[in-house]
Amino acid sequence: MSSSIFPSWLGGYEVREHVNNPNIRVGEHTYYSGYYHDKHFEDHCVRYLLGDHSSRAVWESGIFGEVDQLIIGKYCSIASGATFMLAGNQGHRHDWVSSFPFDVSKFGDKVKSGFERAGDTVIGNDVWIGSECVIMPGVTIGDGAVIGARAVVTKDVPPYAVVVGNPGQVIKKRFDEDLVAKLIEMKWWDWPLDQLQANMDLMCSNDIDALYQRYCHQQK
Repeated sequence: MSSSIFPSWLGGYEVREHVNNPNIRVGEHTYYSGYYHDKHFEDHCVRYLLGDHSSRAVWESGIFGEVDQLIIGKYCSIASGATFMLAGNQGHRHDWVSSFPFDVSKFGDKVKSGFERAGDTVIGNDVWIGSECVIMPGVTIGDGAVIGARAVVTKDVPPYAVVVGNPGQVIKKRFDEDLVAKLIEMKWWDWPLDQLQANMDLMCSNDIDALYQRYCHQQK
């Protein structure tokens, strides 16, 4: 397969350099590798978010008021075809008689809006999001989590958890609670580049304790 956007599945691009929707916020170094779907991150991965090219004018009119946002942290890895569902319930109320979003222009002035916000969708730092997984509206995924290919994430994910399946289930933690606490305390994704470079020997290892000891020493 030849792609004009992604020449090879081996590479990708930094997402924040290719985002135009003001309701998407992405941290530095987060990348998207979309070779197998041959579309830009915003065009393929982000669904139903006001402020894109098809809804920019409506969003700027302000008739919807505050809208949910997609917020993605630093150093995240997003695989081809991942999908982030936005726009809350998109006007479908499953607790009403009908879930159909009736149009006032066709069905009269007794129509009520069924739209409900789900809240921002927040992806932490250093999250690996597998190919063709689906992240549902209003979900928060903690730092360091791994979302398996084609998983459907319907609820919040703890830091450093591994999620697979439909609906997504936590099958394990990447590290024990003590190591997770140390990683969250260090917040290495906020380190300046020179500090990260100086610690790359331990970043590319499984020795979290040694990295933490070095971190504590550097803090003195």
